[in-house]
Amino acid sequence: MKTVFLLLMLMSSPNQTTIKYNGILYYTEVECEIARVGYMDAYTNKEKEYKDAIITKAFCVPFDAFPLIKTKGIGA
Repeated sequence: MKTVFLLLMLMSSPNQTTIKYNGILYYTEVECEIARVGYMDAYTNKEKEYKDAIITKAFCVPFDAFPLIKTKGIGA
């Protein structure tokens, strides 16, 4: 087993009964944190109107996984 890190991005908007999510795997916590900060910085820099319509949070979640085969999508 190896610990990997899932960047979990959650988004909520008014009048929706669900929360949207997206996730990206990273091999290290540092890579995940860099991506998380970049994601949240991008949100912070959006216009007020955008932030009034969408709320988002991002988390780096560690978990044990079987060895992963490197692909273009992991940590991209």
